[in-house]
Amino acid sequence: MVQIGDYGPMWVYPTSTFDCVVADPKKGSKMYGLKSYIEYQLTCTNTNRSVNHRYKHFDWLYERLLVKFGLAIPIPSLPDKQVTGRFEEEFIKMRMERLQAWMTRMCRHPVVSESEVFQQFLNFRDEKEWKTGKRKAEKDETVGVMIFSTMEPEAPDLDMVEIEQKCDAVGRFTKAMDDGVRELLTVGHEHWKRCTGPLPKEYQKIGKALQSLALVFSTSGYQGESDLNGAITEAGKTYEEIATLVADQPKKDLHFLMETNHEYKGFLGCFPDIIAAHKGAIERVKESDKLVATSKITPQDKQNMVKRVSTMAYALQGKPNSGLNDNVVDL
Repeated sequence: MVQIGDYGPMWVYPTSTFDCVVADPKKGSKMYGLKSYIEYQLTCTNTNRSVNHRYKHFDWLYERLLVKFGLAIPIPSLPDKQVTGRFEEEFIKMRMERLQAWMTRMCRHPVVSESEVFQQFLNFRDEKEWKTGKRKAEKDETVGVMIFSTMEPEAPDLDMVEIEQKCDAVGRFTKAMDDGVRELLTVGHEHWKRCTGPLPKEYQKIGKALQSLALVFSTSGYQGESDLNGAITEAGKTYEEIATLVADQPKKDLHFLMETNHEYKGFLGCFPDIIAAHKGAIERVKESDKLVATSKITPQDKQNMVKRVSTMAYALQGKPNSGLNDNVVDL
């Protein structure tokens, strides 16, 4: 459901919300140990029940959500697949962190979080129920553009000029934002490499050079050389400590910025297909007058098409209010 809020169209949020905690990764195996995998425990705050899922189960859910809602709602991609190093502690920690961010985002969306496939993913009781739910989701016919037939905006129909203008505006905004996010990620990665690579080494070189200089003063024979030697030595050690601080700093501040913008990138990558679907619907409405004139469709059919495109426009405008801007708040 879409309604007009203080800042324009937005999805109607349910009266109660929930979160899902992804935790306790454990290594499992099958085929008598020939195949290994990592399984994560998911616990919903509204039920306090836990289920276990492998990465491939998340991947299945992502594909189902994309097929069902992908033309109406931006479904950000999952963490990338990886062939090697899957069982290393650092990789498991990073993947769990990103899966947590993805699940948090899905739980926040009022349509996705209430959908049958998402609820089944979180609340199945046994293997039989899980497989039955999977088969049912895979046979779902209310997918793609059909999802708009289930929406009833609490707002008047828009005219075609306004619909096209809104679509173009969202397209320009998301393209410009995608360019900005990609640039920030590129600069961030370069800075991270400098902070963990050459930059600390430069500080270490300065520190060692100062300590070498201190050794020279220790042989000068001048009165007070020990004080001078100690001061220069401490300055050298301080530079070495700075090297450690520089190397550690990206994990403390840049990490969150990069992860959040990585999520932005996943959102924004959905919009080209969404915009293309909306533009295609607009073009079909533009052609409808000819179809009416040749009696291929009725005037009522055309009116239904206009109403459907209006619904699509409200859904499109609702995304920034309930999706991307949530990330701005997180920042």
